Amino acid sequence: MSSTGHPKNHKHPLSAGSGPVLLLEPFYGGSHKQLMDLLVQDSDWTLWTLPSHKWHWRARTSALVYSQTLPRDHQYRVLFCSSVLNLCELVALRPDLARLKKILYFHENQLVYPRQKPQHRDFQYGYNQILSCLVADEVVFNSQFNLDSFVGSLRSFLKQIPDPRPQDLEYRIRSKSRVLFFPLDLPQVETTLHRWSHPPLFRARDLYQRPGIYMCVCFFRSDAQSEPGLDSDGGPERAPDQVQPLHIVWPHRWEHDKNPALLFWVLLRLKDRGLDFRVSVLGERFSEEPEVFAESRDLLEDHILHWGFLESKDQFYKVLTESDLVLSTAKHEFYGVSMLEAVHCGCFPLVPDALVYPEIFPDQYRYRTPDQLCKKLMRFCKRPDLVRTHTVQVDMSRFSWTTLKPQFLDLLSQTGGT
Repeated sequence: MSSTGHPKNHKHPLSAGSGPVLLLEPFYGGSHKQLMDLLVQDSDWTLWTLPSHKWHWRARTSALVYSQTLPRDHQYRVLFCSSVLNLCELVALRPDLARLKKILYFHENQLVYPRQKPQHRDFQYGYNQILSCLVADEVVFNSQFNLDSFVGSLRSFLKQIPDPRPQDLEYRIRSKSRVLFFPLDLPQVETTLHRWSHPPLFRARDLYQRPGIYMCVCFFRSDAQSEPGLDSDGGPERAPDQVQPLHIVWPHRWEHDKNPALLFWVLLRLKDRGLDFRVSVLGERFSEEPEVFAESRDLLEDHILHWGFLESKDQFYKVLTESDLVLSTAKHEFYGVSMLEAVHCGCFPLVPDALVYPEIFPDQYRYRTPDQLCKKLMRFCKRPDLVRTHTVQVDMSRFSWTTLKPQFLDLLSQTGGT
């Protein structure tokens, strides 16, 4: 049974299903929602959710809320939750859940979160995640970078505590940890053909199909080279077949950890050099967002195609298929769902040579400095055909729900709590 949506005024956790696997998501939005929806898609597992707003309050108080609302007369055998939930508190408040197989899934971790103004209270979020790991029977991370950065930061993080400090937590947590990529359930998509004035023969790339979603084909030129000399500076100022300017898409949350300052710095440099380009700034917006968005919008008005969050997933995919290049400027990324969605839709990726990105993207798609990013984008503005005819060298099958579903089902079929 699929999970239900949230009425805007609901005040209590919502549930769906009645099966033996208990799924808890206290921040039911974005990738957290996507994962839970996939898990309940073809099952009768029980999903309890809370709305995806006021993250700090969800992290602090969702365990207490769940302790009062989860049924006490149940036949659950497995508990699966995201690391937003303080699992330690929940098990302490509800001892009947201690016997379940408890699985904790990390979409992100708080030990390496880049805070603008660190405060003492911020320690609690990471500390809660540590306690949750110790209570869990199995800890699952969405990437190796997420796992390594969490476990590798334990010692320095805990140095904030006055003596005596806890010992041997690295071994205790790593020994029960594993990596299981976040699964993507992607439709087939169609890239537009208007990018070339005289398109030659095309070939179709095989992409994943999902019945019931719009079915299309992603096209690339048959004579495309897999590595078109991306780091060289030669070539004419304009490709002879260029019609439309380079379309850059930035599909990330409008928060400081995604480093929008770098995005607008490089776009304004391109503009100052008289280069033609278009940009779509997508991603989820919040009540408080960095001022650089408002400051830059007027300056880039003539270059902007789309501005703001797209509620419809089909509309989001449509913009991605119409884009040439997807850019990440993140300072904080443990997976990057939107980057992979964009690659699936035919976009050429540019990502920092840091965080999770070396785990997913080969070197030719990574930049090491802002100046190197600017240099690459300048070249692609002059020669958009280089990215439009390029076949991205990323094995998307590693991240597909088709590939990962058996591993998730196996994970949730295990029994025996501590």
